[in-house]
Amino acid sequence: MADTAAAGDKPATKSKELNLPNRIHTWPYLVRLEFLCSLIVMIVMTVWSITIDAPLEEPANPNRTPNPSKAPWYFLGLQEMLVYFDPWMAGVVLPSLIIVGLMVIPFIDSNPRGNGYYTFKERKFAVTTFMFGFLVLWVVLIFLGTFMRGPGWYFFWPGQYWDPHKTVALTNVNLPYLLGARTNAAQFIIGAVATGALFGWWLPLVPMLKKGKGPQPLVDFFRSLGVVRFSVTMGLFAIMMSLPIKMILRWTLNVKYIWVCGSYFNI
Repeated sequence: MADTAAAGDKPATKSKELNLPNRIHTWPYLVRLEFLCSLIVMIVMTVWSITIDAPLEEPANPNRTPNPSKAPWYFLGLQEMLVYFDPWMAGVVLPSLIIVGLMVIPFIDSNPRGNGYYTFKERKFAVTTFMFGFLVLWVVLIFLGTFMRGPGWYFFWPGQYWDPHKTVALTNVNLPYLLGARTNAAQFIIGAVATGALFGWWLPLVPMLKKGKGPQPLVDFFRSLGVVRFSVTMGLFAIMMSLPIKMILRWTLNVKYIWVCGSYFNI
């Protein structure tokens, strides 16, 4: 049973201190709603599985590789990331950081609001960040890899014929070269500066927020976390936002890498 709001109970006192809404019993209100939702999902999935055939293909033939060769749908997000990042970054570094980021959430987010009830008003940053990371940076990538990547892993719009003979001139260049750098040293320096700006744009905010300067919601957010947890949060947030930024640079300016710094760590 969930915490009640009876007078004199410790949970009720804590609820009043946090200015939380009155709490209700888990049974029957929450359990009944969850049960109805599960029934609806089961009905939809059952009807879907009966009316739509599974996309099964012929037995694997080592002498005939399908074009395009796609991973299972739950890995298509990673396969799509390979278009925008070095294989080491997209296949090892970024997935590892996703796992690490999920592990540190309980240690970073100690806000008691939202425990035991649904709220967006009191947890706007947490809910928005999670939904953006899940829906935009994962579900959308799976959708792109499933429905818009055809032969040769070329991009096809919905309804467009998947031409197996389609060819596209690859004119991707590194960002330092696009900015006019021609020597290796200049490209390395410009790439390092651009990468630092991409991942560390939030660092100048720390001393300003320490003094209480800046937008009040951001100041309150900094004070609630402290320097260490704020730095970890913003570092992970900057890494997460690097994916859509890199995708936009590829789509608009044909940028391959921002910083070429070795055989493995090309960003």
